[in-house]
Amino acid sequence: MANDLQVLNALDVAKTQLYHFTAIVIAGMGFFTDAYDLFCISMVTKLLGRIYYHHDNALKPGSLPPNVSAAVNGVAFCGTLAGQLFFGWLGDKMGRKKVYGMTLMIMVICSIASGLSFGHTPKSVMTTLCFFRFWLGFGIGGDYPLSATIMSEYANKKTRGAFIAAVFAMQGFGILAGGMVAIIVSSAFKGAFPAPAYEVDALASTVSQADFVWRIILMFGAIPAGLTYYWRMKMPETARYTALVAKNLKQAANDMSKVLQVEIEAEPEKVGAISEAKGANEFGLFSKEFLRRHGLHLLGTASTWFLLDIAFYSQNLFQKDIFSAIGWIPPAQTMNALEEVYKIARAQTLIALCSTVPGYWFTVAFIDRIGRFAIQLMGFFFMTVFMFALALPYHHWTLKDNRIGFVVMYSLTFFFANFGPNATTFVVPAEIFPARLRSTCHGISAAAGKAGAMVGAFGFLYAAQPTDPKKTDAGYPPGIGVRNSLIVLGCVNFLGMLFTFLVPESNGKSLEEMSRENEGEEETVAEMRATSGRTVLFKF
Repeated sequence: MANDLQVLNALDVAKTQLYHFTAIVIAGMGFFTDAYDLFCISMVTKLLGRIYYHHDNALKPGSLPPNVSAAVNGVAFCGTLAGQLFFGWLGDKMGRKKVYGMTLMIMVICSIASGLSFGHTPKSVMTTLCFFRFWLGFGIGGDYPLSATIMSEYANKKTRGAFIAAVFAMQGFGILAGGMVAIIVSSAFKGAFPAPAYEVDALASTVSQADFVWRIILMFGAIPAGLTYYWRMKMPETARYTALVAKNLKQAANDMSKVLQVEIEAEPEKVGAISEAKGANEFGLFSKEFLRRHGLHLLGTASTWFLLDIAFYSQNLFQKDIFSAIGWIPPAQTMNALEEVYKIARAQTLIALCSTVPGYWFTVAFIDRIGRFAIQLMGFFFMTVFMFALALPYHHWTLKDNRIGFVVMYSLTFFFANFGPNATTFVVPAEIFPARLRSTCHGISAAAGKAGAMVGAFGFLYAAQPTDPKKTDAGYPPGIGVRNSLIVLGCVNFLGMLFTFLVPESNGKSLEEMSRENEGEEETVAEMRATSGRTVLFKF
């Protein structure tokens, strides 16, 4: 029945036009903000340590204790996981548009509130910051399932993959923007308030005005989110939600007639047929019917995203070694506080420019040509190869003459993460589930990814510590070492490759064909013929 609706057919065969690009920008600016807010914290954690955890007569600048560092960096991930589950479910219950504005307002309010974190003691400031960053993450989490679902339901089937991937690719520009804002703000304050290096004068190396720097950087994330709010509210509800979930064909036809600028028949005679077919296709998420049709698909999308994010977010393990090895970030004691922010931001911006951003846009260019399955399998394969290539001869890469090679291998690993599963795990869950469960299932898959991110970012931060207790970072227990951690990550990527075989290829197919929206409706054929007065052909 769903495949026979004129409004959905019109969307599937529509030529690429202005409204497609408008939807990409509106949804993509949310992801721009998401990436900015999630990644900008890594550029100011060193500064927070210098400001709030300075110890007199210490040889090195103050740093966040391991538990505080984990909380500041990781609390937004916890919020994101919760937001993905909650707003994913709410998007299917209330509609995509009604919920879409909520997530953005939460992000705006909490970005500003994060920068206004207050308190008289380091503990109270960090507690307040963590509180607001949790709720910031909660709003960010909602953007994942809603943006992907809205873009998939607006797109035509020929270029749908590229459009959804383009929304996700805005993350790359968000990471770039975070680095550039940090560079500009730290440069301005560094020029206005010069200070000696820590080893020259430990106390004077962190000027009091440095407290404004991290606050401005965090609050800047509210600007792109705020600018997008008006346009999100102007977007009509997606036709697929209105027609297939709300059962309002007339409204769906009116909305899409305006969007596509073509006349679309409301087809009121099919309203009764859709309602009668409802019983056959209204199984719930926890039903045997869902398990039969989509259980393996959900396992595939959730497990691959979980495994991918373990490896993807483990990159924090190696950045400090890489940046130090190639001279981008000198020893902390040779810099003042603002200079350190500037050099960390510059290094992360260069990595994003050379590795992260190109990978995203390679996916956009090729996803509708070679398919989601091939890109995901290829990405996991090369991530596995490069992780083992870094791990097995690890001592070789630590030698000074070979460190540039290590940087190249490291960059290629994350290039193939982005031209690979980092993009496809976002795209596929928005295409293969029924309209009434699409946002929920995407939210579950994304939440599994964020659980993997926490394992990668924090579990391996402990695991990668040297086995010798005397060589561990301050406050950390002994671990299994970087080499063994890389071997484990190589195995994780290999598992991702295996679980990819549970995920179906959706390239070139309509959403209704992929989600098997019509299956089980055979018994309504007679009633539909009587209602519409003509033969209806079903596609399985």
